[in-house]
Amino acid sequence: MLNKIKEIDGNALASKALFGVSLEGLTTLMESLGQRAYRAGQLGEALYRQRTPSLDEITTLPVALRESLVAEGYTVGLPEIVQTACSVDGTERYLIRMADGETVETVWMPDGDGGERGDGSLAAEEEEGEEASGTAVAFPYRRATICVSSQVGCAVNCQFCLTAKLGIRRNLTPGEIAGQVAAVLNRHRVDLGSSKGNPTPARINLVFMGMGEPFLNYDSFMDAVRLLVYMRIPESRMTVSTSGILPGILEFAREAVRPKLAVSLNAPNDTIREAIMPITRKWNIAALLEALATIPLRNREWITFEYVMLGGINDSLANADELIALVRNMRCKINLIVWNAGPNMPFHEPPREGVMAFQKRIIAAGIPAYIRRPRGRDIYAACGQLKRTLEPLPPVPLTAISPAASLPG
Repeated sequence: MLNKIKEIDGNALASKALFGVSLEGLTTLMESLGQRAYRAGQLGEALYRQRTPSLDEITTLPVALRESLVAEGYTVGLPEIVQTACSVDGTERYLIRMADGETVETVWMPDGDGGERGDGSLAAEEEEGEEASGTAVAFPYRRATICVSSQVGCAVNCQFCLTAKLGIRRNLTPGEIAGQVAAVLNRHRVDLGSSKGNPTPARINLVFMGMGEPFLNYDSFMDAVRLLVYMRIPESRMTVSTSGILPGILEFAREAVRPKLAVSLNAPNDTIREAIMPITRKWNIAALLEALATIPLRNREWITFEYVMLGGINDSLANADELIALVRNMRCKINLIVWNAGPNMPFHEPPREGVMAFQKRIIAAGIPAYIRRPRGRDIYAACGQLKRTLEPLPPVPLTAISPAASLPG
């Protein structure tokens, strides 16, 4: 097992929360209550495809069965959105509370942030095609991306990330991970069954890039992926980001059903990477690349390397040349992320012209490189800014940050 932190109520049945229990687990529960196996299918349909928030509303189950479940203390157990912040660009950041009172942050990005471009997936084709055509659409957005957390806090301690300042409290359960998605979809009344005739499209992409390191909560993360696939979100519309947890990468390579992989590289050599990502002391870049080589890439699948650009630290053209040398022979693309500022952080953004020159140098070497659009910077919802906000936002950002419109990409 790759989990490094003891689960709190890790068994959803033991904690009486039904959301998060596998279909096999639901079958066992129904049998224990003297019910036929098909009742488990009805319950699973209501929990994961209809996203029904309470047992009283699962009308496909007999009243007597619903009453028995309530009497036994069972609940649906979806996480609760308790705070919402809305950005000028349409991004929404949610504080989501779990049953034990712990909270994480989850982000809704209408039209995404461009992160899928170039990864060979259907999501990438949609984004690239719609951006190229510039065609207006009838919906308020063409697709949406949900950024999901996997832990309460994070133990990896990347120096440029606000979440790192929280430390780690505990892992999330499969139901708490998938439940963030269900809660957000319910808020926006998204029907994943079909987009025909719906006021909102059903093209939902997921990125496991919120709080926490998914591969330090590997089993719960992958169980959540399987639940989300049953919820009708294909794994090809999911991307998981890791800081480079080698045991997790090696196990991920053996999965039959798995999301796309993004690796938070952020430096072209071990010296810089260790200074900003202490995890490098355990697994250096060479070991990381060797582990990535074990992943059997599917047709048209590419590995994404995420590269947070920190002014004066990793953004020179010499750094770009080092990066090219590292990944030149890999089927990969580079997502450049201009650092998103936070209070009391000892970094600054690189200049716009430097970011553009860095990107051009990589593209000239034949490696696809994209600049991720920052989303929700004004509400601390952008990459590296999630911090379990428990207090009202200040009337102005705590530090001067560039508006999204002023950044390249």
